Amino acid sequence: MKVLHLNAGNETGGGMVHILSLLKEFNRDEFILGVFEEGKLLEKANELGIKTVLFPQKTKCDITIVKNIVQFIREHHIDMYHTHGPRANVIGALVRLFTPCKWIVTVHSDPRQDFIAKGFIGKMLSNLNIFSFRRADHIFAISERFKKILIDLQIEERKITTIFNGIDFSKTLEPPYKREEFNLSKDAFVIVMVARLEKIKGHLIAFKAFKQVLQSCPSSHLLLIGSGSLENELKRKVVKEGLQNRVHFLGYREDVERILPIADVLLLSSFSESFPLVILEAARAKIPVITTNVGGVHHLISDKSLGWIVPIGDHEKLKRSIMEASALKKRGKLKEFGERLYLKASKNYSIQKFSESIYSTYKKILDIM
Repeated sequence: MKVLHLNAGNETGGGMVHILSLLKEFNRDEFILGVFEEGKLLEKANELGIKTVLFPQKTKCDITIVKNIVQFIREHHIDMYHTHGPRANVIGALVRLFTPCKWIVTVHSDPRQDFIAKGFIGKMLSNLNIFSFRRADHIFAISERFKKILIDLQIEERKITTIFNGIDFSKTLEPPYKREEFNLSKDAFVIVMVARLEKIKGHLIAFKAFKQVLQSCPSSHLLLIGSGSLENELKRKVVKEGLQNRVHFLGYREDVERILPIADVLLLSSFSESFPLVILEAARAKIPVITTNVGGVHHLISDKSLGWIVPIGDHEKLKRSIMEASALKKRGKLKEFGERLYLKASKNYSIQKFSESIYSTYKKILDIM
């Protein structure tokens, strides 16, 4: 079996971790990663010893690379190509016109909301993405909710496999930072939010809830890890609300694993997610999670003993959940949530289970079981 994975190459968050984690687990002789631009994804893949190929685009709309990809598929006897992300899906649909090679798509996010902040142009891009991947042989959905979305988009159910993300729970991690390195006291209630600074991640909802939390828990701090197009707007909002001494922008970081252990809770306020890898990373660090009810998070946080799930956009319930977590810390009970989350996640969401599920689906599609 030979499989070519395709991505635009501009991934830096959960999408990048998903692709690299998967390819790292697979037989290196069978799998190749193709990208359309140089960036962190290509750099990290090369560091991990993953086979890579660059199909450079002159612009994001350059479709001349289709010829190069088709030629590569023929010359290297590729049995299947697997696309990740809207740009790769559009290119994948064009490649499909020139080769009988099987085509797989992973839907990492709600395709109706991928370009939520781009207005009419964004809606056109979303429709183009959906139109493209409807022609794939098979689709991986990263949650049951996403599977339902795909069915609602008129994808045949037989063509969809639900597959949950996984991470390496046996990985040897770098030593965690100490709170003093971030000027945080031992008694401070520390919330970490790992998310791109984009509208879909719901930072403004988090700010609204956090401002109210400070009235009762003035020693609370919110650490924001990530970069994005809303960075300046969000920084202005923080100053306007008088939160600049309690909300800290740490930017894009490659050492999230070292930062998570200094937190009391991980916070996600997203409007849409599939199955956020950062929740599994928090579980590995034994950090409790407060998240909006997105994607497949309810499969992991299946009851109140494992964490908090709040309705999307509900800053009041988000505030209450943070207050509950803060109260539990004062009683010395909060860490128990992290322990329980770790036990469930490490048993059910390992990278081994994740990769084995995908590999077995590949074999079924190629009919080599």
